[in-house]
Amino acid sequence: MEVIKTDCGLCINCCGINAYVEDGKLIKVEGIEDHWLNKGAICPKGERVPEYVYSANRVKTPLKKVDGKFQSVSWDQALQEIGDKLLELKDKYGAKTLATYTGSVGVEHFEMAAFNQRFRGAYGSPNFFNAEGNCFRSRILARQITFGRYPVEEPANADCIILWGRNPDESYFPMGRIIRDAVKAGASLITIDVRRIPISKHGIFMQPRPGTDAAIGQAMIHVIIKEGLYDKEFVEKYCHGFDKLAESVADCTPEWAAKVTGVGAAEIRMISRMFANANAGCIVEGVGGMNQGTNGLQNHRLYSILQAITGNVERPGGWVTCPMIRLADMRLTDKIEGNALGYDEFPVFHQFGKNPPPYGSSSLMCDTMITGNPYPIKAFICSGGNPAVTFADTKRFNAAMKNQDLIVVMDPMMTETANLADYVLPACTCFEETGIGGFPYGISYCEPWIMLRKAVIEPLYESKSIWWIWSELGRKMGYEEYFPWNSDEEVAEHFFSTSGITMQQLKDNPEGLYFGKKEYGYHEKKGFFTASKKVELYSDRMAELGADPIPVHVEPEQSKVSNPELAKEYPEVLNTGARTVEYIDAQMRDTTLRVVRPEPEAEINTATADKYNIFDGELIGIETPRGSIKMRALVTPDILPGVVNVPHGWADANCNVLLDAELLDPVSGYITMRGVACRLVKLS
Repeated sequence: MEVIKTDCGLCINCCGINAYVEDGKLIKVEGIEDHWLNKGAICPKGERVPEYVYSANRVKTPLKKVDGKFQSVSWDQALQEIGDKLLELKDKYGAKTLATYTGSVGVEHFEMAAFNQRFRGAYGSPNFFNAEGNCFRSRILARQITFGRYPVEEPANADCIILWGRNPDESYFPMGRIIRDAVKAGASLITIDVRRIPISKHGIFMQPRPGTDAAIGQAMIHVIIKEGLYDKEFVEKYCHGFDKLAESVADCTPEWAAKVTGVGAAEIRMISRMFANANAGCIVEGVGGMNQGTNGLQNHRLYSILQAITGNVERPGGWVTCPMIRLADMRLTDKIEGNALGYDEFPVFHQFGKNPPPYGSSSLMCDTMITGNPYPIKAFICSGGNPAVTFADTKRFNAAMKNQDLIVVMDPMMTETANLADYVLPACTCFEETGIGGFPYGISYCEPWIMLRKAVIEPLYESKSIWWIWSELGRKMGYEEYFPWNSDEEVAEHFFSTSGITMQQLKDNPEGLYFGKKEYGYHEKKGFFTASKKVELYSDRMAELGADPIPVHVEPEQSKVSNPELAKEYPEVLNTGARTVEYIDAQMRDTTLRVVRPEPEAEINTATADKYNIFDGELIGIETPRGSIKMRALVTPDILPGVVNVPHGWADANCNVLLDAELLDPVSGYITMRGVACRLVKLS
């Protein structure tokens, strides 16, 4: 039996794995014992990789929908017809008529996102959308606004950790191990979450009302400044706008925050002092839970400011700028016609800095498809995503798809989105193609480490590597000059050509290697990479772009405080997107993990259940002004009373049906997916 070292591309962690292959078949997967990240452990999803690869749900041949039913066609026919239709639509409407999309898999799969962008560039369209464009990116942008770069949390070396709105055991299990190891070594742990998660038992736990985290942040800054606990030398030398910051939080006392959040004033004072007095304080913030609300991007700004005024930047155990590998740029930005959707509506997201996010605002995509304003989008190509299930406001998405002249899906699996398509193209899984592995390590874990992702088996059925599908489609349309590669290895070599790392080095080090070294305290020589060369507590550029230059608490649009009339009809608070370790987004639900977790469950507090006479395990209705679904109740004391916490990715109980794309973070343009007004209905 052959054992092949590679990484697991099912999620952003990219854990190191040993793939066991016999007679060309993948038999099992285990963690690499000496891999720096997962240290031999893998999650339940990783354990089921063979089930995923050999799923009965695999797309085996190119498919074309004829009279409402799919028929197998050749690759040549499918790509030729798709290419001809795209050229026809471009001639009729212009290049902006094409929208391309990658899902979460497109974030972990570098080639997928890169070739998606290259193709839309060759076509000339500005409309590239990605799951990260309503998720991780505002976290990155908030730190770039503040520091000029993206420093990453380093809890392994911290002695005080605030785990804020994040449940690593379910979504980033290596991070859970890192934090536990730090606690064992003596670090203090503070967990702030609407749900009492298992790791919270190792320290202090605070449970604020959803959407009020910024008030805690402001009150912490108030205490730290008023009591003189901030790092005076660092603030004086390296911070811009401290006086304005102090003025902005002058009235944000812990007592004020207690009224807003429901958390005790004494607790807020205590954690403020703990964090400020630590030698190395580190906020490990959540992703979706923090930025998919009314005030998401500004929440992240507050955490950045807390790190800065305590001096916990660019030093061990704080937030540290990790070298990022320089892979070849594939974007063809000079060929794109106009700006992405949202450029004018959300200028901070699209215009801040030299390298703004490449994505259009997904909150505007569906309305543009439906109305034709500001221009008609008539073609949609989706690779590695299932937005029919995972896109916020499912009703709007489905209406948008009905207004498309061409829908193409590239995916290993026959997803709900694929069922809407005119053509479905079978893509390889990440275990059937060679490419770039482990590149998110620096972004997520502050380690400049890279791996070669290896094909452990030959492509199954008629599946093709994602770069090949985009390239061959481009060639059919006359874009040959932009797609000269002929193999996985040629593509990988091109990406690594600008990195300083060679393919041979990666082959010689199958578990991966360091491509750079962290430099603590670089700012002492060069300053920060902002306009002021300092940490921008106050952002002049944000003010120029019409946003608050200093972050403040903004009440959720549908809260009882903002809209008491709505609360009479919808008195509870919905949080969507709760993670469970068995699944990633809409994936893995055709594996034996369904035995472990056969259906989704809505977490509600015992008091909330008593209010509606709901019993644990019974089927209940969840309703918002936008829609309704049914889900089993999980009655638990761990969730805050009045909160309904539901997972995503379940087609038959799709929480995104409950969401409204018109409820937005006005700065990032992100659709509100947390802190939505809802009510429960007893069905039995």
